[in-house]
Amino acid sequence: MGRLTRAEVQEMNRRKVLGAARDEFGERGFRDAKIDRIAERAGLTRGAVYSNFPGKRALYFAVLADAAGRVTVDSPPGSVDTVREALGALARGRVARFPLSGAESAENPARDLPSVVLADAQTREPYAQLLKLDAIVLGMALEGLAGRGAKRLVPVAETVLTLLHGADQLAAAAPGFGDPFQVVAACEQLGEVRAAGEWAPPHLSYVAQARPVDEAWTPPGNVMDALRGEAVGLGEDGVVAVLGLHRLEAVEETVRAAPAGQSVTVVLVTGEPGELGPLARLTVAELGVALRQAFPRGVWPGVRVVHDEAGVLAGAVGVSGVSDATECAVRVQGGRVVARGEGRGAGYAVGVGGG
Repeated sequence: MGRLTRAEVQEMNRRKVLGAARDEFGERGFRDAKIDRIAERAGLTRGAVYSNFPGKRALYFAVLADAAGRVTVDSPPGSVDTVREALGALARGRVARFPLSGAESAENPARDLPSVVLADAQTREPYAQLLKLDAIVLGMALEGLAGRGAKRLVPVAETVLTLLHGADQLAAAAPGFGDPFQVVAACEQLGEVRAAGEWAPPHLSYVAQARPVDEAWTPPGNVMDALRGEAVGLGEDGVVAVLGLHRLEAVEETVRAAPAGQSVTVVLVTGEPGELGPLARLTVAELGVALRQAFPRGVWPGVRVVHDEAGVLAGAVGVSGVSDATECAVRVQGGRVVARGEGRGAGYAVGVGGG
């Protein structure tokens, strides 16, 4: 067997660190975990840990994201064809992961996630926007099940997620409290709620009109759709929106404004890829699990979510520097970029006025 390449050694060390950190966080919790002990468990130096992860919090998010990315679920049962049934399947999948005892809760590294997120404004706002992304995608999937003429169900999805996240945190803090079957029943009842009103497009006073352009479109080959866990190409007609983690609520207006039948790709970027990138991967991976548990593929929203921590795809769109406030979108047609929008409402502007 030949010598490993530098990249192979780095990946092997990264896997060792993740495994060691998972055990350390599981045994001691985030607060009492120590980088020195993680390095010792991994058989590496402290410097080797920091060469892969910028800090303990980044490593913690990476451990949880790695675990979420490994979850496999069966396709939803064929009988899931109503909003109520989908919410029941979604809730059952979530409560099945609740700890049944204090010992089981204490061994779960994810038990500290809420307190870690809340401890710093740097993580609170991105996490809130990531949950907003969850609600938008889930709400649109519910609308797909409800059928033609369905009201906007994103508020229903937000309420369901509020209930499930709250129940999850309480189960970690007080295992055995409450009846998980009642949580499922409550989520199913929310399937009978119909939010009043239609989706309101953004006010044009803050949306800059898209500019017609004629530019080459040279995206990377295949990229990974983090929702579906599969490689996709970006050569077809559609909208590509680059959004920083503070602007994920713009996903809804981007998807709803896009021309019918054309692809929508949302590219997630951040000014703190080492720390916030894993948090984004964690949240989107859990969203993908929820979709697979509860919704037939045919009603999934027509949006793809791509992580772009290195800024490669953002560069192809024409964004030279990214931050958590980035908002830029292009419309692709016939292999060319035919419209460009920048700033607040860029995805909406490109969808309704591009090309």
